[in-house]
Amino acid sequence: MDYKEVYQEWLENPYFDENTKAELKAIEGDDKEIKERFYMDLEFGTAGLRGIIGAGTNRMNIYVVRRATQGLANYILSVGKQSQGVAIAYDSRHMSPEFAQEAALCLAANGIKAYIFESLRPTPELSFALRHLGCVAGINVTASHNPPEYNGYKVYWEDGAQITPPHDSGIMGEVKAISDWNTVKTMDKAEAEKAGLYEVIGQAIDDAYIAELKKQILHMEAIEKEGKNLKIVYSPLHGTGNIPARRVLKELGFENVYVVKEQELPDGDFPTVSYPNPEAAEAFELGLKLAKEVDADLVLATDPDADRLGVRVKDKDGVYHDLTGNMSGCLLAEYEIGQRKAINGELPEDGALVSTIVTSNLAGAIAKSYGVKFIEVLTGFKYIGQQILGFEESGKGTYLFGFEESYGCLIGTYARDKDAIVATMALCEAAAYYKTQGKTLWDAMIDMYEKYGYYKDAIQSVTLKGIEGLQKIQEIMNTLREKPPVEIGGYKVTSTRDYKEDKVVDLATGEESRTGLPSSNVLYYDLTDDAWLCVRPSGTEPKVKFYYGVKGTSLEDADKKSEEMGKAVLEMVNSMM
Repeated sequence: MDYKEVYQEWLENPYFDENTKAELKAIEGDDKEIKERFYMDLEFGTAGLRGIIGAGTNRMNIYVVRRATQGLANYILSVGKQSQGVAIAYDSRHMSPEFAQEAALCLAANGIKAYIFESLRPTPELSFALRHLGCVAGINVTASHNPPEYNGYKVYWEDGAQITPPHDSGIMGEVKAISDWNTVKTMDKAEAEKAGLYEVIGQAIDDAYIAELKKQILHMEAIEKEGKNLKIVYSPLHGTGNIPARRVLKELGFENVYVVKEQELPDGDFPTVSYPNPEAAEAFELGLKLAKEVDADLVLATDPDADRLGVRVKDKDGVYHDLTGNMSGCLLAEYEIGQRKAINGELPEDGALVSTIVTSNLAGAIAKSYGVKFIEVLTGFKYIGQQILGFEESGKGTYLFGFEESYGCLIGTYARDKDAIVATMALCEAAAYYKTQGKTLWDAMIDMYEKYGYYKDAIQSVTLKGIEGLQKIQEIMNTLREKPPVEIGGYKVTSTRDYKEDKVVDLATGEESRTGLPSSNVLYYDLTDDAWLCVRPSGTEPKVKFYYGVKGTSLEDADKKSEEMGKAVLEMVNSMM
């Protein structure tokens, strides 16, 4: 059927409720809008769904959520794991509780027990909960940092990470196989509860989760000495982080935590920001205002599902510095690995620092300095989780720390997704530790640069919306693949990596080798002087992203080189538009 026929089916099929039909009748005659909503099914990708809330096959709504859950249920039944149940969490976005409820009732109708949180919870707690309860899978209803009109649906497997092969393709296949909406099951909540297939979870999981976070502390004595003196401003950005972040800090002894009141309460409209992204400067405007009023040492902001943490730190002159995800991730890597060695005298022989291909080259320098293995994976924290699972299954490899440039890290292995709550705790601990040495976190950052070099990493994102935008993004990737650059921003390309073709080419020798990673539509260019560029379409937004990094001799030199590289990247993009 073409999009017009599918639109008509939704209007006529008694399966769809009257509110849905009324929304669709309101766009009658608007062919462009009808096409956008029905020209395709909202794609169930390698992590799940993400899209604009509304009626239609290419939108997030209860029917699309039910269909995805039916596909997941079919897969669970096919592998004989239905007795383990599924944990479900959700964030503060519009329709999140409703989508979580629909997922739970669909699972119950398929004879699979659903453990659903009583109210909103962070993404990492969902990862922890499903492992804690022994579930086969987890569902998290969230669109992370997307604008307010979006929502999403992430699927996790029993190891606690978002789905990876073979489960991702297996679940995707089951979802795609559902062509008749009437075959999707659901049941009454009261009946599900009576049958023991619907259980509300809450405080017991919260307590166990917080206890695991506290186990990751390295220098409790530093918190006991300086925790009462450290001043922390925190914002949950209208999301899920407020209660757990404040709880763990309070219980550890951080007495001066100031919450940004305007952003404290959950609100799916995210009224104080255009979109709730801790990478964006606007997310910190209110926090910095409060920080200056109370003379805070650091300013922290978690995104709505509390898996990513944005950071601002104050230097001794009272100036607040923005730490990018690469900077905060490397700062924590240096602290966690360095202090673990200082405390124990040595590190595990098979210790590993895990990061992604779009993360700073500084991460590799840190790993090399401590003599630990540095493992690069594709973008997406599930691949870091996959490494942890591999360590456990093989008995070889000790996870020391893992992070990605998009403000996400994990300390410990209690969960298998990035955790902004543990990152909040760890940065405050590190701040207390450095304070005992008369240093700020910014001092520690400069010390690290002096030790390894002044690495500077950035990203240029080009947004191209709609059907035409998707085509343009593909054209850009095809152009770069067919005519790879030999020079970028004054740096020579020394080797190219095509992760879709699983091919690495050394430009000096012409020698070809394998990337060793799963196929992904990503292109990477190693450049002279430890610089690099990576190009990949976003998996969650209508964007193509250009990641790049340089290495300078000082902050000023690195800034200058990064700015020049950014201009060169944009010129390259414009030449392809």
